[in-house]
Amino acid sequence: MIIVTGAAGFIGSQLIHKLNEENYNYIIAVDKFDNEIKNKNLEGLKIKEKVDRDNLMEWLDVNYEEVEFIYHIGAKTDTTLFDIELLERLNTNYTKEVWKRSVKYQIPMVYASSAATYGLGEHGYDDDENHISELKPLNPYGQSKQDFDVWALAQKEKPFFWAGLKFFNVYGPNEYHKGRMASVIWHAYNQINKTGEMKLFRSHNPEFKDGEQQRDFVYVKDVVDVCYWLMHHRTNSGIYNLGSGKARTFLDLTKAVFAAMGKEENISFIDTPEDIRDKYQYFTEANMEKLRSIGYSKKFHELEDGVNKYVQGHLSKLSL
Repeated sequence: MIIVTGAAGFIGSQLIHKLNEENYNYIIAVDKFDNEIKNKNLEGLKIKEKVDRDNLMEWLDVNYEEVEFIYHIGAKTDTTLFDIELLERLNTNYTKEVWKRSVKYQIPMVYASSAATYGLGEHGYDDDENHISELKPLNPYGQSKQDFDVWALAQKEKPFFWAGLKFFNVYGPNEYHKGRMASVIWHAYNQINKTGEMKLFRSHNPEFKDGEQQRDFVYVKDVVDVCYWLMHHRTNSGIYNLGSGKARTFLDLTKAVFAAMGKEENISFIDTPEDIRDKYQYFTEANMEKLRSIGYSKKFHELEDGVNKYVQGHLSKLSL
């Protein structure tokens, strides 16, 4: 059996889809399952059992002998949330409990970290573990992920295989429930569909022109391919970046959405909301050399290709 936490969420549900494609059908899906909209992500997937998030540790203590692998993808991912206690409980401390059982029962695990740990990028975007403790996240969500990464590296007892994946800007199917935290592709498609135009955040940094803020956008199918590969290559534990390795502008992204929709470009700018303005990353780009160095060789989608697949293969077929 394979455990996937955050099973009903964006990346978790896509990972289960990938596992099913590869004929792994004994999936233990872990989530709260209290969001009917999000639960639609699980429709049609092969799952052996659903376990409430709050009951996972007790379930593991009973069923550990049957578990082959743990994917701990679930987390509170709202970068605008400032409830530090909640983030510490659900992201940092919960992951520690999963880790401890992974050690105790000798179950390999992959867990979700985040590029939010890099903050302004003053130390670059290199996943060298010797420098991870120096990173300065810009928000409590990023700090909750950073706190666990630092804790994990400091542990004397580690799972016989483990990998922490610093997800960059992931986009793709099954993110429709995420609201404000959904990708810009999702928001662009909806806005263009309704109004014929897209409003991007204006730059409040003199080093970047409007719309030329850059992020490392990575297609969710590439993310789950890496997760799946790691289950079969359990020799190099550690923390790894997981992005496309290529920063692109929000203008590039928006133009790709217009093109995929077959519509004429109509782009304007609005002020970045004040509650996130001073916590805003203007540039992210994953250094992917470390993952490549352990043998991962599959190419990542170019932004235009991923956006086209997402828009034409999924968004255009939804009733929004």
